[in-house]
Amino acid sequence: MSMEQNQKLAERNIPGMMSRHERFAEPEHADNIGATIRRISTYFIRERTLVICMLGIVIFGTLCGIYAPSLQSSAVDIIAGEKTGTLSQTLILMLSVYLLYSGYRLLQGLFSARLSQNVVKRMREELFGKIMGLPIRYLDTHSHGDVMSRMTNDIENISTTVSQSLPSLFSGVLTIIGTVSIMLWYCWQLALLSFATVLLTFLATKILSGKVRRFSRKRQMLLGQLNGTVEEMVSGYRTVVAYNHQDITTDDFCSTADSLTKAGIKTDIFSGVMGPVMNCIGNIGFVMIAVFGGYFSVNGLISVGVISAFIVYAKQFSGPINEITQIYGQLQTAIAGAERVFAVLDETEEEGCGEELAKEEKTTVTFKNVCFSYEPKTPVIKDFTLTVPAGKKVALVGATGSGKTTVVNLLMRFYEIESGEIRINGQNIKDVAKASLRQNVAIVLQDTVLFSDTVRSNLKYGNDAATDKQLTAAVEMSQCGEMIDLLPQGYDTVLAGSGANISQGQRQLLAIARAFIADPKILILDEATSNVDTRTEKAIQDAMQRIMQGRTSIVIAHRLSTIRDSDLIVVMEHGEIVESGSHETLLAKKGKYHDLYMTQYAGFAT
Repeated sequence: MSMEQNQKLAERNIPGMMSRHERFAEPEHADNIGATIRRISTYFIRERTLVICMLGIVIFGTLCGIYAPSLQSSAVDIIAGEKTGTLSQTLILMLSVYLLYSGYRLLQGLFSARLSQNVVKRMREELFGKIMGLPIRYLDTHSHGDVMSRMTNDIENISTTVSQSLPSLFSGVLTIIGTVSIMLWYCWQLALLSFATVLLTFLATKILSGKVRRFSRKRQMLLGQLNGTVEEMVSGYRTVVAYNHQDITTDDFCSTADSLTKAGIKTDIFSGVMGPVMNCIGNIGFVMIAVFGGYFSVNGLISVGVISAFIVYAKQFSGPINEITQIYGQLQTAIAGAERVFAVLDETEEEGCGEELAKEEKTTVTFKNVCFSYEPKTPVIKDFTLTVPAGKKVALVGATGSGKTTVVNLLMRFYEIESGEIRINGQNIKDVAKASLRQNVAIVLQDTVLFSDTVRSNLKYGNDAATDKQLTAAVEMSQCGEMIDLLPQGYDTVLAGSGANISQGQRQLLAIARAFIADPKILILDEATSNVDTRTEKAIQDAMQRIMQGRTSIVIAHRLSTIRDSDLIVVMEHGEIVESGSHETLLAKKGKYHDLYMTQYAGFAT
């Protein structure tokens, strides 16, 4: 694969592929490096056998790499007549050492890959398990993209560091120590002259990498802007065309693209210069070794073989220094990623303990003086008191933001109330295990969620033990049997992510059928028919009447036509109940409900 192809792959964020200038991109920094490293080390302790084997292989391979040039020096001296010995034996020994060194590189890759995958697998499993146990509040208050980034990008950075950077760092340090020692032992004068080029290497790396980091940051920022412009234009193309903004949008795109091009050119120039400059400094070092080594050889300080060994050692010495410079940034990024992962692992999980919800034929839900706020000093529910009688249908209506959905969240214990109490058949739900509570409640949300699985599996999501008879009955009641029959494999059709290969209305029908199959004591419908047409809505309403018979139901609706037959209609405003009663009673009062109803059916804007 060419360098240009590698760079393109890196720009597409393919794991494990990195462009030459991204090696010098500004690394992320952890707030507490020491504590994070100590915590990471616990994962390595669990894999101590692999760690010991890998370290042993690295030490052995490094010793082979350091010993091989000495054999080369002996072979040259034997050929030059400056040393006695058998040339064939020396060459065979040198070949064997180089073969062992090659084998070491292979084994190092195998062991480090195995170690990184074991560590990352354990870390990924712990993180996913933790996310599954986090309270709803955490996921509601944290960006989903950020949570996903911790699971993917941060974990991947740790994996790359463990498999590539750590072995290279360890072997690099050993190589530098061993090479310096043997160079000083051979000829300390020539060794000190060779080390002088290290200062040039550090100086050149600092200057050039600083330039690359600056322009690389600018390039990544502009690339993000460009991608954002394209995404907005594509997703909102109808709006762009409708308002004749094609030229303005194109000008904005071209302006950002021009800036990106300039930043990219400068980044590539400085990153491209890095290699030649390093080679030039290395060649200067070779020239110094050749010139001064020749002088020392003529004066009898060293042999010709030592000069040849010094050339190899100088290359071995400068290589790890450049690697360590690059690895430092990767280590910083990996440690910062690990810290972000550990931050999630340290979050408090939902409490799973509690008693079982009492099994009774009739289920009454009582809210008594319930108060709740998402943010301190900003109450959302205020002194909410309501009784949902057993087997009755209670509807919650009101303007957006009045607290209707929050009431449902509190009943499901997605959030904990601040004061007051919620009881089911007299049993305080705070004392009930959340798993037991939610097993007895089925909820159909306005935003339908289906999973990348078969239709059958999605329908049985709330009741794995459901029989085919129950499945068929629920499908018929929710009016989605014909739709399922038209799918390529019927019940065995695999839905795309979030059900993308079916319409929104069809997804809503499947979600309603899923709630029916769960056969709950309490049924919650949050705008459950908001995405179906009027004819289908009427059919679903009829089905709902059958499924809600004898079942305690709470319905949230903006379409008042869907809740006219409710046993009790509760009108909410700013988290409080302002009216309650039957449809006819509330209309006769000519209050808030009357205003809402007339707004919808007298032709006014809603």
